[in-house]
Amino acid sequence: MNLPNKLTMIRIIIIPLIVVIYLLKDILPNSFLIVIGVLFVLASITDYLDGKLARKLNLVTTFGKFIDPLADKLLVLSTLLLLSNYYAENFTGLSMWMPFWVVLIVLARELIVTSIRLVAVGEGLILHASKWGKYKTATTMVTLAYYFFIMPFDTNLINLIGIGLVSISVLLTIGSGVDYFVKNKAMILKTY
Repeated sequence: MNLPNKLTMIRIIIIPLIVVIYLLKDILPNSFLIVIGVLFVLASITDYLDGKLARKLNLVTTFGKFIDPLADKLLVLSTLLLLSNYYAENFTGLSMWMPFWVVLIVLARELIVTSIRLVAVGEGLILHASKWGKYKTATTMVTLAYYFFIMPFDTNLINLIGIGLVSISVLLTIGSGVDYFVKNKAMILKTY
């Protein structure tokens, strides 16, 4: 297994750690959210590094093409679910603005894009992430980091910035999904 794939596997290993720490939050000190946030940031850094190294060192593999986007989806969806639950349980009003429908939109987009990729594989094609998908991923990861480290301070300005970040992430999620569909519409609607 090459270095980029090892970095991706580290990201996958971090995901259950994040979930376990969250599940143990009632018996852990109040800093559990910071610990999860640090793990999330480390996992996000591996996402940046694995792709960069794979391209730079010409270590792109079929396994990497499969596991890297899967690791990204698992990381983002897991942390979105945890944060949505945490803010719903612990805050009210603007400060709990990580509503469940944000998770549903991200999940729906990921299922649609994955389905399109599966159709492409059946056609002998490999679809790469678009620049909009990369913007969406980067913005979502920044938003989640903000929710781990800044949102717990719970001031009106911090909450409004959080709402703005979530809104941008949702818009990029929808826009990148539409972009992906439009670019691949001919393949999707192809009749036999």
